[in-house]
Amino acid sequence: MKVKKYIASTMPEAMGRIRQEMGDEAVILKSREIAKGGFLGLFTKKYIEVIAAVDQSEQNVIRNPKPFETESEERSLLSEMKQLKEEIKQLSRPKEKQHALFDEINELLMSQEIRKPLIQQINNDLKERYEKQQLKSIPFETQKEWAMEWLTKMLNEKEIAGFQYEKRLLNIVGPTGVGKTTTIAKIAAKAVLKDNKKVAFITTDTYRIAAIEQLKTYATLLNVPVEVVYNEDDFAEAAKKFSSYDLVLVDTAGRNFREHKFVKQLDKTIDFNQDMETYLVLSLTSKYEDMKAIVHQFNQLPIEKIIFTKKDETSSFGAMLNVLYEFPLGIAYITDGQNVPEDIIVPSIDYILHCIFGGQEDEN
Repeated sequence: MKVKKYIASTMPEAMGRIRQEMGDEAVILKSREIAKGGFLGLFTKKYIEVIAAVDQSEQNVIRNPKPFETESEERSLLSEMKQLKEEIKQLSRPKEKQHALFDEINELLMSQEIRKPLIQQINNDLKERYEKQQLKSIPFETQKEWAMEWLTKMLNEKEIAGFQYEKRLLNIVGPTGVGKTTTIAKIAAKAVLKDNKKVAFITTDTYRIAAIEQLKTYATLLNVPVEVVYNEDDFAEAAKKFSSYDLVLVDTAGRNFREHKFVKQLDKTIDFNQDMETYLVLSLTSKYEDMKAIVHQFNQLPIEKIIFTKKDETSSFGAMLNVLYEFPLGIAYITDGQNVPEDIIVPSIDYILHCIFGGQEDEN
C-alpha cells in the first residue's frame, strides 16, 4: 500500500492532486484543517491536510508513475511513509481515551468554578509532563499533584501578604454588601491587640447612618478615634490629625460600582497620593463575572491587593485563582466569619490550594 500526505488550499484541490497521482482507487484515510505561516500566531493561513492511500497491487491506479531519481529520494519517501503509518496507528486509538485523560481533574477544577483559560493552561502543563515521561496512564492523585505544582508557580509570582505598616494609611474599597466595615474592624483589632499599634478610623461612608454607627461601635470597643469626612479637604484634615498614628484605616461607601460615577466620587474625596495602600474587597459568594466587572471599574484607582470575604458562605473558591490569573493583583486577607478579630487570615499558598483541592491547613 502506498500512503501519502497532501496539503492544499481547498479539499477539491487536494482531491484533484490525489486522483492525478494515485488514481480513482485511492482512499482518504484522514483529513483536517491546519494553519501555516504567519508570525507569532498572527496572519496564519488555513490549509487542508489530507492523508490518502492506494493499493499498489492495482497496477493501473497510478496514472503518471515516476521512478526515483536518486537513492536518497527513495529513502526520504520511505521515511515519510513510515511516519505516516505511525500517524495512522495513533488515529486508530480510541479518541475517547485521549480526550478523557484529564477529565477527572478538569471536573474538579470546573466544580470550583475555575475558568476555562486557566484550566487549559493547567492541562497544557499536565499533557507536556505526561508525554515527556512517556506514561501509559496518570493516576488522579498525580494529576492533582501536578496541577497544584503549576498553580504554586503561578501564585509564587503574586504578593500574598497583609498590611506591613510600611505606609500609614490603608484604604478599603469595594461594592456594597461585601463586608468592608467588619473587615476593617478585624484588621484594626489585630493591629491594636496583637501588634500594639496606634490605630485610627476615617470613614467616607456618609450615605448610610448605620455604617457610621457600626464603625463608631468598633472604635469604642477598641478605644480608637474615628473621623467622618465629606470631601477631599475633610480627608486631608483628618489625615493630618492622625499623622502620628501607625495605622489609619479608611472606610469607604459601599455603592453600586457598576456605575462609574461612584468610583470617580471616591477619587474626588480621597487623596490617593497620600502615604497609602488601597485594597479591594470582593465577596467569594459573588459570581466571577461580577467580580471581574468590579475589578475593571476600580482600575482607575491604585489597587494593590484583594481581600476575599465570606469564605464560610461558599464551597467554591476558584474565583480567587481566576482573579490572580487575569489581573496583576495580590492577596492581603481572606475572611471566613463575623467574629472580630478571629475570622481573618493572611493565607499561604498551601492554604489557597487546599481550599481548591480539598482539606485546609490552619493559619495564624
